[in-house]
Amino acid sequence: MTAHDDELLPENTSGYKLSQPKQSLAEYQKMDEGDESLQRYKQSLGLGGGKDLSDPNDPRVCIIQSLTMESPGRPPVVIDLTAPGSLDNLKKNPFKIKEGATFTMSAQFKVQHEILSGLHYVQVIKRKGIRIPGGKTDEMIGSYAPNTDKQPVYTKKFQEETAPSGWAVRGSYSVSSSFVDDDKKTHLQFDWAFEIDKDW
Repeated sequence: MTAHDDELLPENTSGYKLSQPKQSLAEYQKMDEGDESLQRYKQSLGLGGGKDLSDPNDPRVCIIQSLTMESPGRPPVVIDLTAPGSLDNLKKNPFKIKEGATFTMSAQFKVQHEILSGLHYVQVIKRKGIRIPGGKTDEMIGSYAPNTDKQPVYTKKFQEETAPSGWAVRGSYSVSSSFVDDDKKTHLQFDWAFEIDKDW
């Protein structure tokens, strides 16, 4: 693992343990139906029945389908990550963000084959190759069961952010992002860019 990859892992939290040991999907399904707390836990994972939509020809467990940026007063910007060349285009075509604007990012994704445990979104922002102060964020997305016809996709909205303002922060930034689970398995890693400007 390179140093670049290492900084895209979730932060180590001292004393942190999973609330439940990792089990197979079949084991989760067989949990005691008479135990209300286990029923609530299963429901929180999305184990509520329905037809499994897992593709037997696609070994991926987590498929990130799209990223969306929403900001008041402008249409949402949606990036389809399933389109050919979409990750390359992200790096070549920077987002433009108005200084001082508030915005919210969200991810749409699918889970298949097994329980996805503790998915994180990790992001590192750099300017001229140097990580900016406070430039690493690690957002917990959660644990999810494989999608079914009752819940064909998942959408996670991240915390609202506010772009900095002032002439000193205007310019181009490079970003490295990854979706990583509690087992340190990277489901998607990509680089992109954005510019902070006076206006959209």
